[in-house]
Amino acid sequence: MNERLMEFLLRDEVSRLTGMKRQVYEFIVYEEDYLASKAETVDQFMRLLVKHSPPRLAARHFNMPYEEIIRFMCEIEEELNARLEERCKKVKWLDFTEKSQRTLDDHDKKLYLFVN
Repeated sequence: MNERLMEFLLRDEVSRLTGMKRQVYEFIVYEEDYLASKAETVDQFMRLLVKHSPPRLAARHFNMPYEEIIRFMCEIEEELNARLEERCKKVKWLDFTEKSQRTLDDHDKKLYLFVN
């Protein structure tokens, strides 16, 4: 399935998470993204993850034991994966690009995707 569509579906499912699940998930993902933006290589990113562990930061931020944050994050990711899998079964991919481009000039070409 299209990577952009998967990102869209994931963001939508994250927005549907309940209070604490959403806060913990977004906190950890934000911290991971921040570290990724600072890293120049995969190895450097991995070292930053070990040094500035996002789950440890989340444990301190949310005043929860580290092990509980790890368990909670696994639970959240399992829930998101199940929801995404279910939505992917229901999504019908319709690409109208060729049909729409017959009537457009080359400089106006666009990709049209309809998601239900």
